[in-house]
Amino acid sequence: MIIKVHNTIADLEPDFLKKTNSGNNIYFNKSVLGSFEYSNPNIDMRYICISEGGNPKAIAVVQIIKLSVDVILKNIKVSSLMKKILNMFFCDDHIKILFCGNIFLSGEYGICFSENKKQKRIIDHVAIALDNIKKTINPLHAIFIKDFENSSLVYSKEFENYGYTNINVEPNMLIYLNEKWKSFEDYKNALKSKYRIKANKADANSEKLKSKLLSKTDIQNFQDQLQSLYQNTIDNANFNAQVLNLDTYVKLKSKFKNNFIVKGYFLEGELVGFLSALKNNKSLDAHFIGLNYSLNKLHSIYPRILNDYVRLGIKFKVKQINLGRTASEIKSTIGARPVKLTCYIKHKNRFINLLIRPFLRKIQIKSFKQHSPFK
Repeated sequence: MIIKVHNTIADLEPDFLKKTNSGNNIYFNKSVLGSFEYSNPNIDMRYICISEGGNPKAIAVVQIIKLSVDVILKNIKVSSLMKKILNMFFCDDHIKILFCGNIFLSGEYGICFSENKKQKRIIDHVAIALDNIKKTINPLHAIFIKDFENSSLVYSKEFENYGYTNINVEPNMLIYLNEKWKSFEDYKNALKSKYRIKANKADANSEKLKSKLLSKTDIQNFQDQLQSLYQNTIDNANFNAQVLNLDTYVKLKSKFKNNFIVKGYFLEGELVGFLSALKNNKSLDAHFIGLNYSLNKLHSIYPRILNDYVRLGIKFKVKQINLGRTASEIKSTIGARPVKLTCYIKHKNRFINLLIRPFLRKIQIKSFKQHSPFK
């Protein structure tokens, strides 16, 4: 197999992504990857392209960023002593991490295979390529490979042969839509009384909000307000590796038109919240949201956003809505179920990596109450 590493999406051969992305996953579309790359120049990008006999076999997306250890450890269960030890090994400050995967997405958007064959062998080549990239980056503290569902562990565990430790992260929260639901009323009728009351209350409390689907021009005009509201959610989040520049949304809206949704919520003419989502085949994937937390309790902005994600999923006739990570319990109250995700991590220094592996294996994700809202 032949490995090529490119520093920008523009350098990829025109047909490589198309031939690799046999499932037509939108997150391996050149326009999507380009939107993230060009709008976020503070992230150092790499694209690992693997081919055999002139045929594309796989692509792996790499993003190199700085973040603090405290951010990484914020949403996982470790003792205070273990946190101190890990902080010591990772320099107790901002560190540079090489991510294999898209830090702005939750799910399997790091490695794309042209076919479900030779995946273990391809993983070997990805691991070798990551080690080669590692040598070119100084300083660099760790490599983090994200996110694999249980069905992918049969090949992803190959990374453990290259010094990686597997860890669990917060699950994706997915709502599986019943094809009989033709309206939001149909969805609510499938809920138990307690949860139907919650859904109705969210809509009633948010009646004063005026919602609007934002055009590309709207996104540009409101970009500063959108960025500020998004920053509010970042400040309240358990974990966020990097802040997305919402110029990314201008580019995505320009390319994907109605399949990329940004919906704004206005109170007396002021933008107080928004949701964003992208249709990906038979899935509607929630992207980032933003809201004014001082108004959230009175006007139920976030519960209304969750209701509207369900409305959008039914409107687009998708099979599932991927609500992503964080706020798992409240997402479960509208029917979302957890999908376990496994990641892999190793320290750049081989000796330190051996020392910290026992601590990494003890890491546990914070638990949450899983609700069962359907009858």
